[in-house]
Amino acid sequence: MKRTLGLLGAVAPVTLGATSLMSWHHGQEAAASSHREAPLIAQDPEADSTDLYAWITPDAPGSVTIVSAYNPLESPEGGPNYYKFGDDVVYRINVDNNGDAEEDVVYEFRFRSHTRNPGTFLYNTGPVATLDDPNLNFYQTYSAYRIDHGVTLQVVQDAMVAPHDVGKRSFPDYETVSNQAIQTLGNGAKFFAGPADDPFWVDLRVFDLLQVLGPGDAHDSLKGANVHVIAMQVPIGLLTSNGSKPTDTKDPAAVLGIWATTLRPSMRVLNTDGSVSGSGDLVQVSRLGSPLVNEVVVPRGAKDLFNASHPRDDAQFLAGVTDPELAALMNLVLSFPAPQHDRADLVQVFLTGVDGLTKPNVPNAKPYEALRLNVAVPPSASPNRLGVLAGDNAGYPNGRRLADEVTDISLQAVGGILLKTPGAETLSQSVPFNDVPFRRVFPYVALPHSGNQ
Repeated sequence: MKRTLGLLGAVAPVTLGATSLMSWHHGQEAAASSHREAPLIAQDPEADSTDLYAWITPDAPGSVTIVSAYNPLESPEGGPNYYKFGDDVVYRINVDNNGDAEEDVVYEFRFRSHTRNPGTFLYNTGPVATLDDPNLNFYQTYSAYRIDHGVTLQVVQDAMVAPHDVGKRSFPDYETVSNQAIQTLGNGAKFFAGPADDPFWVDLRVFDLLQVLGPGDAHDSLKGANVHVIAMQVPIGLLTSNGSKPTDTKDPAAVLGIWATTLRPSMRVLNTDGSVSGSGDLVQVSRLGSPLVNEVVVPRGAKDLFNASHPRDDAQFLAGVTDPELAALMNLVLSFPAPQHDRADLVQVFLTGVDGLTKPNVPNAKPYEALRLNVAVPPSASPNRLGVLAGDNAGYPNGRRLADEVTDISLQAVGGILLKTPGAETLSQSVPFNDVPFRRVFPYVALPHSGNQ
């Protein structure tokens, strides 16, 4: 029998396979993974990083696939001004390939909005059959840049963003139109930007004073919700420190640290004609590596600081790691004997990764928080939703696949499964999988929910 927690305030990364795991301290203000997780970013959904995924897919074992999601809790019916990427937001995916907590390779995305006919309120003025159909009145384009140790190279120019699925009258074959937004480069790299089903699943009723749900009572609070995603599939050698494709998990080049950031100009002006303009230096407003971090590691008063911070400075958020609040809540609400104090076992993964798997095998590696991926671990022939906890080293917390059950893994880790706490393996949110199946080909996320269901 499983103990069901809903989410109990969410939990953070867990590392298993060595004798270590991770939890974070404090913070009960959240809504799913990193959806609306901090006061300022909750007011800025276009810049809100909700989830980050990085894994090696079976159909592209020579590449790293990264999916970064934004704009939480999108309603499919949210017209006529449907959700979009921010024209004044700079979206970045950062990769550290030598363990020094500094970004070595950055992929940067900038978006522009276009309106063909400003004299109508319609998103589209007729059925849309192709991505460049003139009936698509509002559309976005983007350019992508690769920044390698400060050297910038444009890799995508003015590519089309997949549109919102308004409904069958507007998009008789939405999937065909959406797939036309996939960009494939000569080196095999692929890029996609557009709306998708929210890949995360969780029961959020727990925020009603930490409601504990009974077995079979849980439901997916994100069912039917969309997000906007940036997906890319990049040859491994373009991300590693020496351009190699490692096959030994202990190879110094094997472990990548990955995190997403969004930035805005420091000054925003509301003009009297209704327009908005920005100027000044770019300021980081959102940061996301492993899931559920800013929710439960960082107290409310420091959540905006975490979103503005750099991994090199992560020691400032460590105060509560050895005495995790979530473990105390498990004791209080469930009468579950989660170890509450002196959790030195939590520090290793929070800072360093696990020896032989996600810890960089380099001298003087700097501790910091990120989603770590060992690219020498091949895709699993039989993926297990509990990832490394179930002996599947190709899953979370070695990277994160779309179908990995990160919440259950984290609950069990905080409950003390690696310390052999009796019953820790029974902890579960009882929402076993996403509301719709993921696709088996790039960009892998499920198609967005239609505005006309």
